[in-house]
Amino acid sequence: MSKRPIAVDLFSGAGGLSLGFEMAGFDVAIAVELNPIHCATYQFNFPNTAILCQSVVKTTGKEIRDRAKLENRDIDVVFGGSPCQGFSLIGKRNLSDSRNQLVFEFVRLVLELQPKYFVLENVKGITVGESKKFLLEVINSFKANNYSVLDYQVLNAANYGVPQNRERLFLLGARKGLQLPNYPKPITRKPDDKKFDLPTCPTVWDAIADLPEIENYPELLERDWVVAEYGKPSPYAAMLRRFVAQEDDYSYPRSFNPMLLTNSLRTNHSLAIADRFKSTNQGTIEPISHFYKLAPDGICPTLRAGTDSSRGRHTAARPIHPFKPRVITVREAARLHSYPDWFRFHKTKLNGFQQVGNSVPPLLAKAVCSILINLLEVNPS
Repeated sequence: MSKRPIAVDLFSGAGGLSLGFEMAGFDVAIAVELNPIHCATYQFNFPNTAILCQSVVKTTGKEIRDRAKLENRDIDVVFGGSPCQGFSLIGKRNLSDSRNQLVFEFVRLVLELQPKYFVLENVKGITVGESKKFLLEVINSFKANNYSVLDYQVLNAANYGVPQNRERLFLLGARKGLQLPNYPKPITRKPDDKKFDLPTCPTVWDAIADLPEIENYPELLERDWVVAEYGKPSPYAAMLRRFVAQEDDYSYPRSFNPMLLTNSLRTNHSLAIADRFKSTNQGTIEPISHFYKLAPDGICPTLRAGTDSSRGRHTAARPIHPFKPRVITVREAARLHSYPDWFRFHKTKLNGFQQVGNSVPPLLAKAVCSILINLLEVNPS
């Protein structure tokens, strides 16, 4: 780890931001996450990262340093995305939601750890209306404590090679005396976006066409994995299957069986529901379930998470497969989110979709933190 810059992940979830940082050339020394299911998933996928499975409210900078054995080493980046349901533009906004205050715990830990840079991620809704006061208070807290802050920016994952229309707010800052980063320039565009003279991002079918047809495997009604036959991948899918190496991907290699289809537990729809899904046109919303049916030549709408048991265990709306009368699997959602196939999520559909929907697409995260690698004057290895 001494040869790569080090980072700390707060509110890590399953690890989308962590994977993006690793791909850019960072070593994530430690992650902090409250949910024990997400902690177990994170530890499985990042076995060399220490993890504190507890609330950030009860976590101190000293505890982070001690657990990760950082001693007095300078931390390069602290990053994280605090829970954002109270700021979300979807559904009923609740500015009194106690989870909104967790963004200030991020500020506290950054000030205790004193990293060179910080990256805060959240929903676009924090920039709108009364929610903006939280964001301005965060910015002012950093500015009053020896940090320069770059004006926030909303980035769309579709502009960074992800087949999903997903907008997220990013706020970057630097310790006084260090150069402020810029936000990454788009490298792709949505298929219907003529504003940028750029290649289009991968489509839905680029992402999932090569995956085995789960209908051919009755085992997937009982478990989430099977050894299966894959089709010919698109360049995007070949990257996620690790058939094609990216020159600028500095993540550590993982050993996995490329014929193993994981996170593909089937949903056993009734005939009536399957008929409704079948009769729904691609690119439209099924009127009863309000599920969106994916268009193969388009991109996926924002994938969202369900809620945990403390809030009723509600399942998020899941897109309908473009050709099959069913909702997509967790693995198909992961492909649409830019997760590689070696990455494992919890075996249940509820937790698996929650882990995907709550996370930052790794390719978007990688684009942001690649800017920081350049400022740190590191040649990634």
